[in-house]
Amino acid sequence: MRAYTIDELYSEDVARIEQTLTRKGWTGAIKGIYYMPIAEEFLGPEQREHGSSCGPFFLPLEVGDNWVRLEFLVRSRKILRCSCVAYANPKLREEMINTLDNLIKSLDIAV
Repeated sequence: MRAYTIDELYSEDVARIEQTLTRKGWTGAIKGIYYMPIAEEFLGPEQREHGSSCGPFFLPLEVGDNWVRLEFLVRSRKILRCSCVAYANPKLREEMINTLDNLIKSLDIAV
């Protein structure tokens, strides 16, 4: 799995990150898993084409005791297997890494 991981975080900082993710409404069905929504402008052509049947799309963000991990597999809220479920393109990867980094910076967490 391709992913961006930030580790060696303090548990208090992880708790603050989780509170922020919950406030944003990015919670998933499984504890510790969050859904980072993807703006349509960053989706690939096939994902845009499948938007009405498979969307909305998201990147999973998993939170552990002292780490957060952003997976780069674009997933669908409606379907598990489809050709549109694919790895993020470079533009999307950069955008989502920046989004996560900015969220952590906004909480004044040193990484």
